[in-house]
Order: sequence, then C-alpha cells, then structure tokens
Amino acid sequence: MASLPLTLAARLLPTAVLAIVGWTMASSSHEDAGRTSANGSQTGSAAPSTSDSGSGSDSGSGSDGSKDVPATYSKPPAPCTAIKTATIKKLVPEAKTAGKQLSLTDPSHRTGCSWNALKGFDYRWLDVTFEVSTTSGGQDGEAAAKASYKRLKKATTASGIGDEASVSVELTTEDKQQTREAVVVFRKGNAVVTVTYNGSDFENKKAPGESEVRDGALAVAKDALAGLGPGTNVEGDQSA
Repeated sequence: MASLPLTLAARLLPTAVLAIVGWTMASSSHEDAGRTSANGSQTGSAAPSTSDSGSGSDSGSGSDGSKDVPATYSKPPAPCTAIKTATIKKLVPEAKTAGKQLSLTDPSHRTGCSWNALKGFDYRWLDVTFEVSTTSGGQDGEAAAKASYKRLKKATTASGIGDEASVSVELTTEDKQQTREAVVVFRKGNAVVTVTYNGSDFENKKAPGESEVRDGALAVAKDALAGLGPGTNVEGDQSA
C-alpha cells in the first residue's frame, strides 16, 4: 500500500492538471465559436456527419416534430443553474453542485459553467457553454448560429435535442493514463450549446466506458435545452 504522500500526490496532482486542461479547452473552444458568430463565416472545417438528412434542413422540425417559427433568445441563461442538481450529483460525484462559471469575453452572448471532482481515484469533468447569436448589422442571428453549429458539429447525429444535434466520443492515452471524453453540440433557434464530459481512473489507469460518457453528455444536453427555455417566436413575449 502506498504511503500517504504518494497517495495524496496521485489524487491531487492529476486533478489540478486535468482541471486546468479542461478549463482551457472549454474557454478556447467557446472563444472560437464566438468569433464565428460575430461575422457568420466559418474559420474551420466541420467534422464529417454520418447522417446528412434530418436536422439542419429547411423543414425545421424541433425535438417535438413541430414546424413552429424558430425560437429566438436575447441572451444565454445562467449556466450553472441550467443543469439539474440531480444530474450533476450523478455524473460528477463529490463536485460542488453550484459549479464554477467560465470566464468568457462577452457574457451577454456567451456563458459557461464547469464541474469537476475526484471520488477516490475516479475523476470526472463536465462543462457546458451557451452561445446566443443576435441579429445586428444585417446579420441574422439564426443564420449565424447555423454557421457556428456547422463548424462545431460532431461526426454522429443525435436525435431529439433541439433543431439539430451531434455527438462524438474519443479515447486518449497519455503516459499510460486513459481519458474518455464525449462532446455534444446542439442548436436551438439562434442558440448553440456545447457539452463536454470526460473521466479517468487514476488507480487502474483506465477510462470510463463509451456509453457512460456519451449517455452522460446527452443527459446534460437535454438539461441544457430545458434550461434555455422556449425563447420567443417572432414578436411573442420572452418566456424563458
């Protein structure tokens, strides 16, 4: 059995390193998204989709199959309260459910929150970012959001979340330590939401299963969709 100093090092040092990496990735990814929404152009190529039909078409049916006027949001929600407390407790055991708000350059259009914790040797990281593109200077907010989603979308289409959604799962290994990460990106009207969920076991060097991280990220995405609220439709009253 390892001595106390080694045990503490094994638990605390990887947590600090992974938390810093996760925070940097989340902030960097969302800053890129913000630059896209500002001018409506794509700065990178999107990952190939395994399904070219369905979401993103002009039929515009949402998760409930309706063909209503697209939802419009004037600002993103408070990110740390948009995700259910029960979801945080399940996916990130031992984390402070209040979360930590991400420091982004324009919180009136982009907000984010992260949660991370180590339970024993089992580490989990979760973050969610909301980006709302508003109509200004002749630039249509929904068109800018569609461009942002097209750049950020992942390889596999995910059904039942917003107007269009996609998911990816990736396993990486560094210094024999595995980490598995799932990313979900979805668009609802003029809002684009990105969810990142990953985990590692520092004792056996393994990562959680693919279905665990994918299903966890999808569950958070559904919470985030509910957190956005219905928005407004054309001249309707703000209800979110």
